[in-house]
Amino acid sequence: MRIAIVDDIASEREILKGRVAVQAARLSLDAAVSCYASGADFLDAAGKGHFDLVFLDIYMGSENGVDTAEALRRFDPDCLLVFTTTSPDHALEGFRVRALHYLVKPYTDADLAALFDEVIKRLPADDRYMEVNAAGGTIRLRFRDILYAEHYQHQIYVYGTDGKKYVTRRTFREFTDALADGRFFLCNRGVLVNMEHAEDFDGTDFILKGGKRVPVSRSLAKAARAAFGDYLFRDFGRRG
Repeated sequence: MRIAIVDDIASEREILKGRVAVQAARLSLDAAVSCYASGADFLDAAGKGHFDLVFLDIYMGSENGVDTAEALRRFDPDCLLVFTTTSPDHALEGFRVRALHYLVKPYTDADLAALFDEVIKRLPADDRYMEVNAAGGTIRLRFRDILYAEHYQHQIYVYGTDGKKYVTRRTFREFTDALADGRFFLCNRGVLVNMEHAEDFDGTDFILKGGKRVPVSRSLAKAARAAFGDYLFRDFGRRG
């Protein structure tokens, strides 16, 4: 995930960068944050590579953040726009450039957390990760690279798309809370499957790509079928 912060005051850029890093860590977002002192510098960078999210100050010396947003929209309709401002006077202009939100200074950490909770619903699923132990230390494992996981003797065994098995020591509740994502389904006590890699559900098992079968308890079979259908519908909508 690429995030831009555009503000002509260096101290404001650095403070927001630190607060954004806290939210990214809270939500397990693999985020790279870049800072720009002017709208012109940001537009130059955005023209070379897409940003997923931009925090754009409205009042920047001789520049107006709304003008920068309008210029961005001429070549990038998808970047999520958040205006940072001391006044909501430009709400109408923000609507025109499809701004996601206004953060009116001074905003609180709760304001920023609520914003990121909304942002994460709109981001591609590829941007989320979790940390697991490995032979060489702790690694970041993207959600999309997890096939399924199981809890056994106080450890979580995570099976990856790369054919490797990763082990992390935590409670299963902590593990499932970290994977609060619509593609994961708890299909048995201590077993979680990533429906992103499921080719079918036959009433008793999720059948993963490559033929691996992950059993579902009889009591959860109906819920599994519904969850898989809902996931396929949402995935089709994203791709469509």
